[in-house]
Amino acid sequence: MATESNSQPRDALRDGLGEGLGDGIADGLSHGIGDSRPDPAALAAHAYWRANLRLVGVLLLIWFLVSFGFGILLVEPLNQFTVFGFKLGFWWAQQGSIYVFIALIFVYAAAMRRIDRRFDVHERDGERTPASPSAHEG
Repeated sequence: MATESNSQPRDALRDGLGEGLGDGIADGLSHGIGDSRPDPAALAAHAYWRANLRLVGVLLLIWFLVSFGFGILLVEPLNQFTVFGFKLGFWWAQQGSIYVFIALIFVYAAAMRRIDRRFDVHERDGERTPASPSAHEG
């Protein structure tokens, strides 16, 4: 009976995240058999993953609106205006969207830095990660 109650939150999390995505998080939700308290580390990992997915989703939506919306769907209304002697719709499809894409890279990096610090998974100044080449030096 304790095993059934333990598997319900795990199954609900897997259903919410999709097949296979939440396996590691769902397995860590309970400390042990019969213990229904959630594992704080697993909950933090789940919240971190959700924040990351939310950020990526918003940035992908902006990317879609800029490239498909402005570059294809709204070309005719934008062509009523000119930028540097070119119709705005043409300029946006060829140049403007690229500037937005580059800006999105910087926005993503800054936002992920903020999310990493909020969940305390950021690299601290002066600490080396085991993967860094200088970490293995004498």
